[in-house]
Amino acid sequence: MTKKMEFENEKVGENAAKENTTKENTAKENTAKDVQKPNVPEGLMIKCGQCGAMLLNDELLNNMKVCTGCGYLFRMSAKERINITADKGTFVETGKGIFTGNPIDFPGYNEKIKKLQDDTGLEEAVITGICEISGNKTMLGVMDGNFMMGSMGFVVGEKITQLFEDAIENKSPVVIFTVSGGARMQEGTVSLMQMAKTSAAVSRHSKEGLLYIVVLTDPTTGGVTASFAMLGDIIISEPGALIGFAGPRVIEQTIKQKLPEGFQRAEFLKDHGAIDKIVNRKEMKEMLGKLLLFHRG
Repeated sequence: MTKKMEFENEKVGENAAKENTTKENTAKENTAKDVQKPNVPEGLMIKCGQCGAMLLNDELLNNMKVCTGCGYLFRMSAKERINITADKGTFVETGKGIFTGNPIDFPGYNEKIKKLQDDTGLEEAVITGICEISGNKTMLGVMDGNFMMGSMGFVVGEKITQLFEDAIENKSPVVIFTVSGGARMQEGTVSLMQMAKTSAAVSRHSKEGLLYIVVLTDPTTGGVTASFAMLGDIIISEPGALIGFAGPRVIEQTIKQKLPEGFQRAEFLKDHGAIDKIVNRKEMKEMLGKLLLFHRG
């Protein structure tokens, strides 16, 4: 056999080997595609942000959105919170139909509000109303982080103020669940004015000898923390809630010091006297009922 024929035979062999390798790789790829992750319907399961466990959404809702594995608290919408707090069938919404324009002509603000209203079914970032909690008549306000992160603009400030005014008229206690990123920058100084307005309403309610309970949930920050959220006669928090005014990086850059571990978490604030009690979500309604009953005498 000539050298030329030997070379050609070797080349044919190499090509055949490459072809077999390509076929094997293709077969492996096809097999890998066949054994891909199971096709789980969207919305059926959710991953815990703390322990990583995959949880069935229905089971999570039935467990008050608390992870069954590690106890991590998922954030709740205002309607979900009302459902687990108010006695069944007693909640009647108040303060509906309050709207604002675009006081500083912030670009795209009106369109953003309209889209959020369509997406969430909410008019604004807080729902207020009257209800019974364990048989105790109460004015209830619940903020919703799904609506511009619960930020406080004119409508939120007005609804909170009206809640206290209604409570004064009805001689009722007030319970508010907070969750907020603070004052709404898209409304400029109008949003900052709500801090003073809501604080004045809390003061008038207090002078009437009426009870105000705040429940801080994750996160409660900015202008909401600096106003009605920290003015309660009794301040309760869910475990692990982020509570503060400015962010930790801003504080560290300002004071040029390293902040303590857990500086803005509920546990740290309780240890330093800023809040009165940390209550697990499943025990919250019972605790509120007891406090309201004690105050009623």
